[in-house]
Amino acid sequence: MAAARAAGPLVRAPVNETLRVTEAGLYCEAGGFHIDPWQPVARALITHAHGDHARRDSAAYLAVADGLPLLRARLGDTASIETVGYGEMRRIGSVDVSMHPAGHVLGSAQIRIAHAGRVTVVSGDYKLAADPTCVSFEAVSCDAFVTESTFGLPVYRWDAPEETIRAIADWWAANREAGVASVLFVYALGKAQRVLAGLQAASQALPGPIYCHGAVERVNAAYRDAGVPLPTTRAVASAPAGTDWTNALVLAPPSAQGSTWMRRFDPCRTAFASGWMAIRGARRRRNLDRGFILSDHADWGGLNTAIAASGAEEVFVTHGYRDELVRWLVDQGRRAQAVVTRFEGEAGDEAASSVDPGNFAADTPSDASPGR
Repeated sequence: MAAARAAGPLVRAPVNETLRVTEAGLYCEAGGFHIDPWQPVARALITHAHGDHARRDSAAYLAVADGLPLLRARLGDTASIETVGYGEMRRIGSVDVSMHPAGHVLGSAQIRIAHAGRVTVVSGDYKLAADPTCVSFEAVSCDAFVTESTFGLPVYRWDAPEETIRAIADWWAANREAGVASVLFVYALGKAQRVLAGLQAASQALPGPIYCHGAVERVNAAYRDAGVPLPTTRAVASAPAGTDWTNALVLAPPSAQGSTWMRRFDPCRTAFASGWMAIRGARRRRNLDRGFILSDHADWGGLNTAIAASGAEEVFVTHGYRDELVRWLVDQGRRAQAVVTRFEGEAGDEAASSVDPGNFAADTPSDASPGR
């Protein structure tokens, strides 16, 4: 998996006249707020609920209303969370702030900051492909665009998501005919719900029941609380002893692979739905029967499309293949630099969904295992 590398030019303090990098993260001094800080701060503006972007214990949070159930589960009942609608303008300090759809997961947002006659947009994580579980990405015109680069190499190009969902359904049906269970590893927050909604849209009659690991099922509940329709699912922990798993699809976080939790499904076939499955060696290293290329992050074409659509004069690249994307953009005649952050992209979605204490992570005692 990609890791942020520090070979290129790195912006260690000022990003531009609006943002700078501090020990706590991206900071807008004119507004007195941080964006997705990785330490507790006085005021945090949050792009989405994955744990590498939404961390606990800040004094006050501002986020999009659509994602409130997820953030409440992530940050706790006592967190002070104020919400806004997409496109709603707020004056904070001496800047005007608004949040716009990022298409990444439920409630994900790009943060637009208008300051001193210039506009900076912090994209957070985003994708351009349609997703029935969240509002689609919206290009926002700006002078400076801060972009992720999780899949910032030309090798990463996604098929149409409906084709991938159909392939998952066909794989499940074939496993059922062979008399084996189907275990699909997915990130618990976002990817699992996208797969579920896609399966529901793709077929009137699913091949069998859908069971979910406890971490996935808790996020499903938050999505349903937000009004997102999903097919019927059951927690694995609720299944009685002797359950026949051979016709079932089981959704589990990747950390469950190889754990004692998996033994109940034998015999089973395993697969992983991730952008990393675009590289054949990634599937072999994970010892999977099948890999499905499906990501909640933009692929190479999506990154370039979003950057061009922003109209930005300056591009600042954060986590992922940042140096490679910076070099490409510079070669294309753009002003681009890399920025050091602690965001992790799709590699961090697993930890963000399934290991943070006090959120979606803790499984019920009957469903617990070292790998969860």
